[in-house]
Amino acid sequence: MLELMLCSLLTIFPDYLYRRFAQNKRIGREITLYTMWYELRWGISACLLLTISLITLIFYFHPSTKSVTAVFRTVTILPETVGRVDEIYVGINEKVTAGAPLFRLDDSKQKAEVETARRQVAEIDAQAHVAQTELATADSQIQEAQGSLQVAVDEYEMKVQLLAKDAVARREVQRLANTIEARKGTLGAAMAKKQTLITQINVLLPAQKQSAEAALAQAQVELDKTVVYAGVTGTVQQFTLRVGDVVNTMLRPAGILVPAEAGRGNLVAGFGQIEAQVMKKGMIAEATCIGKPFTIIPLVVTEVQDVIAAGQLRPTDQLLDVQQLSKPGTLTVFLQPLYEGGLDNIPPGSSCIANAYTNNHEALADENIGVVQWFFLHAIDAVGLVHAMILRMQALFLPVQTLVLTGH
Repeated sequence: MLELMLCSLLTIFPDYLYRRFAQNKRIGREITLYTMWYELRWGISACLLLTISLITLIFYFHPSTKSVTAVFRTVTILPETVGRVDEIYVGINEKVTAGAPLFRLDDSKQKAEVETARRQVAEIDAQAHVAQTELATADSQIQEAQGSLQVAVDEYEMKVQLLAKDAVARREVQRLANTIEARKGTLGAAMAKKQTLITQINVLLPAQKQSAEAALAQAQVELDKTVVYAGVTGTVQQFTLRVGDVVNTMLRPAGILVPAEAGRGNLVAGFGQIEAQVMKKGMIAEATCIGKPFTIIPLVVTEVQDVIAAGQLRPTDQLLDVQQLSKPGTLTVFLQPLYEGGLDNIPPGSSCIANAYTNNHEALADENIGVVQWFFLHAIDAVGLVHAMILRMQALFLPVQTLVLTGH
């Protein structure tokens, strides 16, 4: 309507002035409801063509959309294990900080596993003390074996000297030689036993203790999983747990945690695909939101998604019919406030209306630009004012339309 009124001032109104003052045709006499088309046909035709051209020019180079939302992400409250709720620390709509406990599952089994692992570590420590005692015993056995061997060697040497004088039987000397070999074996066995104890103390028991400590750490991790903590600072929503409820990681979430900063940094808009060649990163935009009426929010385009979500393909066991993708999707654009605090007091999830404006300032600053191109780019920048006026009219009528006309 605004475009039609502006175009009529340039077409129908001059045509009427010509008819009135040049041809002396007056409204109600020569110009009536029945003769208006014939008398003002040039102005009306030009007005229609100019209006269509202006609307096309405005909506193409200065795109607008009502598909704008302060999108925010929620965090599902889920434990890492299945269990029955034993204790609850927070309530519905309660604000929590990152790391705050939310609820605890029944942990009797995990505590038993932790105690078992702890006792295994203590048992290995006890084995280490026993091995130290056995090592001292092995040292005593080695000394005893060395003493017995030395006695046998001395007696053997004495018997060998007596054998040279035929003062002792050869059989006795042979017996002493066998005794020496046997006591050498006893000494070797005692030394091997000591080496085994040393290996057990220095290698085997430490390895067993590390395994037991790892099992204890794993059991402690499983015990810690029974307490669910808040991963981020936010508000707990839909948290209806009661003591005794069974929480399942796949089928039974505990609730939803809405991060404190969720949806407060940017807006996500869906523009028509026809604006894909116009939407550029760095474009200035404006928006008005239902959650903050009578307010125009200056924005800037920070990112333009280079794919259309409606065309995505997910492999399945059935061939895809392209007709199922016939519904056109939108071009996803991310908008951030041009000034700090621009999106303050806007609830996450609010619906908005946004305009983006094409800026040809750099092209117009080129000294080699042609006259026709200069005029065309100036016209594009100028008609952006019309779209800005429309957005402000929408901001004024949005509360009326929402509260009165739609009955909400």
